Amino acid sequence: MAAPNSKATFKEYIKRALGAPVVEINIDDDQLDDRVDEALQYFREFHYDGSIKCYLKHQLTQAEVDSFKTNETHTAATTGTQAIANQSYGEGKNYITLPEHVLSVINIFPFHSGTQSNMFDIQYQLRLNDLWDLTSTSVLYYHQVQSHLALLNQMLVGQIPIRYNMHSNRLYIDYNAEKLAKDEYIIIECYRKIDPNDMTDVYNDMWLKKYATAKVKYQWGENLSKFQGIQLPGGVTLDSERMKTEALEEITKLEEESRLNYEMPVMDMMG
Repeated sequence: MAAPNSKATFKEYIKRALGAPVVEINIDDDQLDDRVDEALQYFREFHYDGSIKCYLKHQLTQAEVDSFKTNETHTAATTGTQAIANQSYGEGKNYITLPEHVLSVINIFPFHSGTQSNMFDIQYQLRLNDLWDLTSTSVLYYHQVQSHLALLNQMLVGQIPIRYNMHSNRLYIDYNAEKLAKDEYIIIECYRKIDPNDMTDVYNDMWLKKYATAKVKYQWGENLSKFQGIQLPGGVTLDSERMKTEALEEITKLEEESRLNYEMPVMDMMG
């Protein structure tokens, strides 16, 4: 059989791996869809082949620039032992909304580039006075100066603080809103999920095929659990608990394998 290259062929592969058509797989198609979606979700969040590093370009609109200068109000409710009902607090709306496929944000590039500075900027003066003749200029000297300027910029200016959570899809940029301008571009360094509809080879990943098969096997055992201990014609007795135990062991083993061998370093993906 050909390698699975779509969700439909992937589901057929799982059924064959579990014994179909020789054995009847007692699982509803909606249940099969759910288990496949769960396997894909785990694959894209914890397996390095399930996500890809990319750079998103976003152009600020006037509505976003105005929103950065306002607050949204939250009203707290009574929780625990503290009476905090009817207490309101404001939170800055200094965020832009990212696509749902973005997993994490690493960094945003500076709003202003040295290549677009004016004639009074130190970068401009350095290029004007020291790099007018590249044949007589030491690359080592240029590298030292650039490293020193980068260090000064890091100490005196620093990086723009950012906050992101993939469930809110909001990238908070803790920056002076007065310095933002309409039509200015933001370059966002991030990780995004692989879309299996575009990159169909995802369905042929060895780890994903094993993991999705184990998930469906557990669901099959769960469906048969109501017949546990019932003797069928011919003296055959269903043992759904054994099927669930085997599937759970396979799932646990594959998840450990994924976290140990295939997961991206966590700190490199935190924004």
